[in-house]
Amino acid sequence: MSPQEIRDTLQQGFARLAEPLAATLARYGVTPNHVTAASLVLCAVAALLVLQDRLLAAGAIWLLAGVLDLLDGLLARSQGQATAFGAFFDSTCDRIGEGLLFTAIVYRFAEQGQAVDAAVATFALLASLLVSYARARVEGLGGQCKVGTMTRAERVILLGVGLILGWVEIVVYVLAIAAAWTTVQRMREARRVLAEPQSPGDG
Repeated sequence: MSPQEIRDTLQQGFARLAEPLAATLARYGVTPNHVTAASLVLCAVAALLVLQDRLLAAGAIWLLAGVLDLLDGLLARSQGQATAFGAFFDSTCDRIGEGLLFTAIVYRFAEQGQAVDAAVATFALLASLLVSYARARVEGLGGQCKVGTMTRAERVILLGVGLILGWVEIVVYVLAIAAAWTTVQRMREARRVLAEPQSPGDG
């Protein structure tokens, strides 16, 4: 079973478990965008907790934000509330949330005099953003590009577990390497699926 098949299976399992919750939220007028916004707020809280060196709490909140990030899409699909703006808002908030957490981690490293670790964390953020950008760019050109070792789901889980266990340095190095490799994987996939000549564009 490929990593993508494993991710799809887990997402389907989560969807079955979360359907009653999604239906309840819809009855109370909660929209997917509300859930997305709540997830972003939790990401900001997690970042603040990192700055306070409360890593266990930060990891728990970060993972909860990740659960909400899955729930907003489920709510949108199950209640027929999926919109183009909702997809844009969700993706944008994901990038902001990830950026906030990494910024807090970089600041923590810098404050503790860990210059190399801070630089690696910055590179890990860049590589993570490139993973998401590569998929979005390929999809914008009419292709599909979901391949890769370190997608957002893996990054969320790895960061959350790393914070909870206090393994921030180790996780940052793993993320930097794995996200960079995933970017390469997606570039190769893009070359395959976008074999037809494309008009050049800025992106």
